[in-house]
Amino acid sequence: MLASFLDVLFNGISTGSVLLIAALGLAIIFGLMGVINMAHGELMMLGAYTTFIVQNVCKELGGIWFESYIFFAIVTAFLLTAVFGLILEKGIIRYLYGRPLETLLATWGVSLILKQFVRSVNWVLFIGISLFCLLFFGGLWILNSRFNSHFNFIRFRSWVIGLLFSLSLAVSFTTANFFSQTYKLSVNQPWFGAQNVDVTAPTWLQEGLNFSELNIPVWLKEDWGLGTLYFPYTRIFIIFLTIVCVTGIYLFLQRSRWGLRIRAVTQNRDMSACLGIPTETVDGITFALGSGLAGIAGAAISLLGSVGPNTGQNYIIDTFMVVVVGGVGNFLGSIIAALGIGTANFLIASGTLTFLFAPIPPLVDFFKFFSTTSMAKVMVFGLIITFLQWKPTGIFAQKGRNVEL
Repeated sequence: MLASFLDVLFNGISTGSVLLIAALGLAIIFGLMGVINMAHGELMMLGAYTTFIVQNVCKELGGIWFESYIFFAIVTAFLLTAVFGLILEKGIIRYLYGRPLETLLATWGVSLILKQFVRSVNWVLFIGISLFCLLFFGGLWILNSRFNSHFNFIRFRSWVIGLLFSLSLAVSFTTANFFSQTYKLSVNQPWFGAQNVDVTAPTWLQEGLNFSELNIPVWLKEDWGLGTLYFPYTRIFIIFLTIVCVTGIYLFLQRSRWGLRIRAVTQNRDMSACLGIPTETVDGITFALGSGLAGIAGAAISLLGSVGPNTGQNYIIDTFMVVVVGGVGNFLGSIIAALGIGTANFLIASGTLTFLFAPIPPLVDFFKFFSTTSMAKVMVFGLIITFLQWKPTGIFAQKGRNVEL
C-alpha cells in the first residue's frame, strides 16, 4: 500500500517537474510579457528532436561522448529553441503586443508550420529555408542598421521589404532546386517523417534506485512493501534538472543586470523606457529565455518516451493550467501548481485513490471511473475550474505588464 503510493507520488513529482520546466518558460512569456504563445508545445518538440539528433551524433562517436550526450543535448536544445524564439519575437510577436487574439492565432499558425516542418524536413527544404532566413533577416538587419533613419527608406520601407522578401525567396528556391538536381537530393526522403523516434538514455541513466538493495530495516522492506520500490534514474535526473533550472532562473531574474531590467519592464514599461532601458531588447531576451526553457523541457520529455510531431501537444494544456493555477507570472505558484497537477494526474489515473478510500464504497466506485489517463485529466480540469471559481487569479495574485489596466 505505502510502496504503491510512494511510487505514484514519485512518478507524479517527476512528471510535474517536466511541467514546471515548461511552465517556467510559459510564465516568462505569458506572465511577464502578456503573450499567449500557442507554439510553446512545438518548441518543446524541437528540443526533443534536438536531443534525438545529438544522441545519434554522439552514438557514432561512442565512448564517453554517448555517456555524456544528454548534457550536450540540453545545452543545444536550449540554444536552438532560444534562437528560434528570438526570431519569432523579432519577426512576428513584436508587432502584436497588446493584441492577444492576433498573437494567439499567429503562434497557433507557427505551431502548425513547425509540426508539418518536422514531418517533411529534408536536405532540400533545409537548404532552402536556411538560405532564405540568412538572406531575408540578414538583409533586414543591414537595412535597419544602415538606412533606418534615411527619409527615402522610411517612405518606401514596405516596398523595400517586399522586394527583399521576393528576392530572398527566389534565390533560396533556385539554390535548393540546384542542389536537388546536382547532388540528387530527394524531396521524398524526410529526416524524421510522421512516425515517432526513440531516444536512448545514457548507460548510467538506464537503471534505477532499487530499494530492495538498500540497507534499510527488514520491516520496512517486507511489512511496508518498500522492497518493491524502483525509481528510474531518468526521472531522478529530471527532478534534479528542474531544480537546477528553477535555481538558475531565480538567480538570473533576481541577481543579474538583465534580470533587473526584465522585472522593471514588467512592472512599468513606459517608465523603464524613460530611464534608458532598451525595452525591445528586453522583450527579445525574455522571449528567447522562455523558449529556451521549453527546449530543455523537450530534452527531458525525450527521456520519458518516444518523440513525435505531436509530442508538445501532450503537455501544452497542462502547462497552461500550471501558469493559470499558480498565478500568472508567479514562479512560486508555478512550482506548487506543477507538482500538484502532475501528482494529481498520476494519483487519479493509477487508481491509488481507490485503495485510500476502500472503506467507503461510493468513493471507490467514483475514483475507479476516473482511473484512466484521459478521465484523470477530465477530473483534474474539473478541480482546476472549481478552484478558479474560488481564486480567479490563481494561488498568488497576477503580476505582469497589464495588471494595472
